[in-house]
Amino acid sequence: MLNDIASNTSFFGIFITGVAYVLACAIQKRFKASILNPLLVSCVILIIFMLVSGIDYNVYLYGKPKADGTYDGTGAIFFQNMLTPTTVCLAIPLYEKLVYLKKYPVAIIGGILAGMFACLGGVLVLSIAFGLDHTQYVTLLPKSITTAIGMGLSEELGGMVSVTVASIIVTGLFGNVAAAAIFKLFRIKHPVAIGVSCGTGAHAMGTSRAREFGEIEEAMSGLSIAVCGLLTVVGASIFAMIRF
Repeated sequence: MLNDIASNTSFFGIFITGVAYVLACAIQKRFKASILNPLLVSCVILIIFMLVSGIDYNVYLYGKPKADGTYDGTGAIFFQNMLTPTTVCLAIPLYEKLVYLKKYPVAIIGGILAGMFACLGGVLVLSIAFGLDHTQYVTLLPKSITTAIGMGLSEELGGMVSVTVASIIVTGLFGNVAAAAIFKLFRIKHPVAIGVSCGTGAHAMGTSRAREFGEIEEAMSGLSIAVCGLLTVVGASIFAMIRF
């Protein structure tokens, strides 16, 4: 029944995705747990809903079926199509925080490069150690950058976009939860170091954590997201050439 309704309703996938995200935000706000990230929770809600309702995935993603066997494009793919303009919009926070980049150029660029190569190198080593194939390997390369850039990069490299999104979420959650303990363990107190670490290692979720440390930390983290994303596009493309 629900599949029939979805098949005859434009924008059904967009509506259901929006409802799932609003519910996820409400759950996170109610329980205030880092692991209840809205992106992760909304994915779980959508998976359960799709399994229970029996709605065709193509209908959800691509919209209402047409007589010629194609779809009208009013499904949840709208959000995927918005990734390109979203990625371009990252230039705005980068521009707004250029003053910090000019003030701490060596610390910021050096920290971001170190984090980027640690991520890409770690993925390479572990992929070889666990016997992953090339598709699985390139799928994990964008795991430490923001979803908007990571999805597009994974697709360009020939990876599995859905798995890339999952790895980005897990990476962000770990960084969000473990950040304070790691800084305490290694006695990291400088606001620039804290901010760059959060943004480079855990993207937006790291930035939400950096906000709790202070204004400079949040600004550094936001700057690191944009710069790390741009550098990782180049770095991941080079690492993707490695065959094993």
